[in-house]
Amino acid sequence: MKRIKIFDTTLRDGEQSPGCSMDLSEKIEMAKQLEKLGVDVIEAGFAIASPMDHKSVRAIAAAVTNCTVASLARCTKGDIDAAWDAVKEARHPRIHVFLATSDLHMQYKLQMTREQVLSRIREMVAYAKGFCADIEFSAEDASRSEPAFLARCYSEAVAAGATTLNVPDTVGYSTPQEMAELIAYLRAHVEGIEHTDISVHCHDDLGMAVANTLACVKAGATQVECTVNGIGERAGNASLEEVVMAIHTRRDFYDAKTGINTKQIYRSSKLLSNITGVPIAPSKAIVGANAFAHESGIHQHGVIANAQTYEIMNSTDVGIPQNTMVLGKHSGKHALRERLVSMGYELTDEELEQVFSRFKVLADKKKNITSSDIEALVLHRRSTAAGACRLLSHVVNAGDGLPNTSCVRLQREEAVLEEVAIGSGPLDASFKAINRMLDMDVKLESFSLHAVTDGEDAIGEAVVKVSTPNGQVYTGTGLSTDVIESSIRAYVNGINKIMEAAV
Repeated sequence: MKRIKIFDTTLRDGEQSPGCSMDLSEKIEMAKQLEKLGVDVIEAGFAIASPMDHKSVRAIAAAVTNCTVASLARCTKGDIDAAWDAVKEARHPRIHVFLATSDLHMQYKLQMTREQVLSRIREMVAYAKGFCADIEFSAEDASRSEPAFLARCYSEAVAAGATTLNVPDTVGYSTPQEMAELIAYLRAHVEGIEHTDISVHCHDDLGMAVANTLACVKAGATQVECTVNGIGERAGNASLEEVVMAIHTRRDFYDAKTGINTKQIYRSSKLLSNITGVPIAPSKAIVGANAFAHESGIHQHGVIANAQTYEIMNSTDVGIPQNTMVLGKHSGKHALRERLVSMGYELTDEELEQVFSRFKVLADKKKNITSSDIEALVLHRRSTAAGACRLLSHVVNAGDGLPNTSCVRLQREEAVLEEVAIGSGPLDASFKAINRMLDMDVKLESFSLHAVTDGEDAIGEAVVKVSTPNGQVYTGTGLSTDVIESSIRAYVNGINKIMEAAV
């Protein structure tokens, strides 16, 4: 049974999704979760893109120990220098260089001839090899490149020292049969390919990224490039959880395995959703709310008799929490810790204290606390930086034909601030009051609200995107059984991120 390496590019390609940007602390937290998940390679970013990208790649390289950490670089010395400087402190560094090889890209984007492209590949892969033993070469738009020329490009890369050859379906144009045939062709025609890993990087423009990736695994690929929740440019990338669980569930067909700890899949998915503010679709395979739900009476009867009648996986295999032990307002810290441990969360005493205090507040509002409630409390992020604001209380007055007013009280360090404002609605009034008391010019870009648990006393999670006058956008989240409160908490969370970034 062959071992398939998982190359995760959530922090590079995934973060390029509109609205999915992350700050440094969030990237590090996500990288550590990817390490727990068991991915083989974390592509931490594109170091040359900006000083912040360079800083985040370097920080991730220092934060993880079990994964290879890669930085993307174009086939230029400046890019490669920046990539190496960012990953050089990693325990397992990799430089990932790329150059387009399709006639379309070479003519209109690169304005280079085939011979010039071959020469550049040869020169730049060798240059990167001078810094690092682990070099990956990607032929951008490989699926639309002429196969014989593509094979020459990869042969040059291998001769110059590449240890991984990546075959991207950059624009999601290919089909599973075509991708499988391309892998088979390259295995037969690239000189020295038997000494390298064959990787694939598929986009989902036609909804076939996962199918294309799995077809390549069957054809001989030994590394797959994917993202958590399938995020990425345009329609996204191959979804890590779908690729991994397909290989895991159908080991008999693919004759392959990965090193992924599947019980960390759900938590990784939820953490990313919480960080980016992008909700997981209920019908999303593997991690969606409906993935293991059965409403049809026929299905319910079958599952009760034998779960395998309608479930090809166990929910616990992917780490979906089970709501069995009931916690309430009389439960103590020990019981909460036990539940957290059973769910796989390892919190410090300080982190447990913070979660416990929020748990007690929630328990006063809800009769029963479920695992989903607890998970929401753990994943919900609050700023702990100096100068961060905390919501103390709020009173809103809203109605048809009446002025919508809000009185908000915040604590900032030792100071208690209070302000009243009138708005077009209770939230608009609340946000205006916060801006006024903090003397900040913050604009609300988007707002969403959804239930993260079930029942009439469900927790509502509000997600806001707020921007500063210079155009920087920050995501804030808030939780409460009161939707007004969760919305105000989300706005305060976004404000805190703005203040942290300004320090």
